[in-house]
Amino acid sequence: MQPQPKRAEWVETDVGGIAGTLDDTELMIRVKEGHEPSFALLLQKHRSPVVHFIYRMVQNAAVAEELAQEVFLRVYRARGTYEPTAKFTTWLFRIATHLALNSLRDGKYERLQETLETTSEDSAPRQLRDAKPTVEAAMVKQARLGEVRRAVAALPEKQRAAVLMHKYQEMEYAQIAKALNCSESAVKSLLFRAYETLRARLAHLA
Repeated sequence: MQPQPKRAEWVETDVGGIAGTLDDTELMIRVKEGHEPSFALLLQKHRSPVVHFIYRMVQNAAVAEELAQEVFLRVYRARGTYEPTAKFTTWLFRIATHLALNSLRDGKYERLQETLETTSEDSAPRQLRDAKPTVEAAMVKQARLGEVRRAVAALPEKQRAAVLMHKYQEMEYAQIAKALNCSESAVKSLLFRAYETLRARLAHLA
């Protein structure tokens, strides 16, 4: 049995020689054959989308990081039995969805309230005076985004997962169906109900 790579090595391994030349499936096949830099490249490429996806599911940054780490550990552990029967991202997000839904159902984690970063006393007055319209516009945009995120977070779990994969990851119905282990018609139904709910909740932003 091959030793599992240390977490830091996943990012720091030199992947320059294979970057941009192979697709995800080819990279995963190389991982199956024992090529560690290919796994490092997959991690580098997909870690951020997976973290963001899980965060929008669980609404907890620390938990999202922890679960994302588990996602890639599972990918690595399953390398020996990997078969390219579906897109790599479909398989990846199926694992991520499973872990996120389990964490929500287990009720182990409390949501942490996000706080805005504050500027120093010396820099804040000059920023507000020199770029007040820009700051105000950014605050309005941030408030609207916050309302959208809260509305998505309030959706039932499977509807939320379907919306995140469809809207944010731009996955097709077939991919979402495989990730959620359901039919394409079920995915369309989930998305229809979710978007109807979001339209009603966010009508005041139109």
